[in-house]
Amino acid sequence: MLSTRFVTGSPNWLDLGTPDIEAATAFYGGLFGWTFQSAGPEAGGYGMFQLDGKTAAGGMQVPLEQSPPGWTVYFQTPDADATAQAVQQNGGSVMFEPMDVFDLGRMVVFTDPSGVGFAAWQPGRNKGLDVVNDTGSLCWLELNTTAPDAALAFYDKVFGWETTSMPFPDGSGMYTMINPAGEGAEAMFGGLVPVPADAPETEGPYWLPYFEVEDCDAAVAKAEQLGGRVTMPVVEAEGVGRFASLADPAGARFAMMQPAAQE
Repeated sequence: MLSTRFVTGSPNWLDLGTPDIEAATAFYGGLFGWTFQSAGPEAGGYGMFQLDGKTAAGGMQVPLEQSPPGWTVYFQTPDADATAQAVQQNGGSVMFEPMDVFDLGRMVVFTDPSGVGFAAWQPGRNKGLDVVNDTGSLCWLELNTTAPDAALAFYDKVFGWETTSMPFPDGSGMYTMINPAGEGAEAMFGGLVPVPADAPETEGPYWLPYFEVEDCDAAVAKAEQLGGRVTMPVVEAEGVGRFASLADPAGARFAMMQPAAQE
């Protein structure tokens, strides 16, 4: 499971690019109880979504003509420059070259060979998110991809991920789960979802962050009241929990999960 004991290859940061940070704060604040704390004028409008005083995500206002609204997932690296080289050598692209963020760390933004955006964070003073795997915070990730095998090969070469597979409860296939190298299945943080090659652009490929909620049905209803849109209604997976996919009022995609009760 996700934890704040960040290791190489684990997700350690998440941020939202949105055309209206005040509207995003109202939406996610109403849904998860987040508040927005600016990082100051020198940060160019970047700030932190806080959950009970802990950083649950980052966020920044980004004009629509510059980038569509969306969440970006960052994975831990001990060397952002070496990770950028590995991405390029294995068919990915560097969108923003490695750069220092004050003394907080060093970041670099990529697309994988299928065009899916992601990033890497080399910690400095900022070691990563303060809270994960708790109500209102990041609890899981899914890579929706048209080429699962190629995607796994790419990320394995970049981050050294390991995988575990389990059958879907309905017997329709296998679900592949990811964990950082050498950390074992208990450190799984995400999975892969195959997307048809002819799927509409709005359906993938992309990284989808899941946020934990206490009551998925109630949270979906609240999201709709706040202007969000349901893209996959609530479903239940035995032993996993209840979950749904949505888009916020600006169109950024995310999901919510109510974990199954543990005996």
